[in-house]
Amino acid sequence: MSDDASLWSALADPRRRAIVALLLERPRSVGEIVEECGLSQPSTSKHLKVLREAGLVRVRQDAQRRVYALDPGPIAELDAWLAPYRKLWNESLDALGRRLDAAASDTPEEPARKPPRRTDPP
Repeated sequence: MSDDASLWSALADPRRRAIVALLLERPRSVGEIVEECGLSQPSTSKHLKVLREAGLVRVRQDAQRRVYALDPGPIAELDAWLAPYRKLWNESLDALGRRLDAAASDTPEEPARKPPRRTDPP
């Protein structure tokens, strides 16, 4: 990974994660990001600078606009780093599922309850 610390630091902020989520859909101009995230333009630009320096986004000039897009490289590196942990969780969840299935088959089913009879006149 290019710089683990800067990637994790960049993604630690929930506003930057929201920007990354927006850019996952498609590239966007700074104005669109400002509008979608509800941040000020200067604040959005600062967050984009952190994401750009971490290598998570790239920018291109389109006339007067700056358009940001995700850079898939660092995201793929993060995914590769997380793969063993995902495997661990999947194995644990599979074991839990098997245990719950076994417990459910050992428990006798309770007969369906009938609704109480109404004794008052309607």
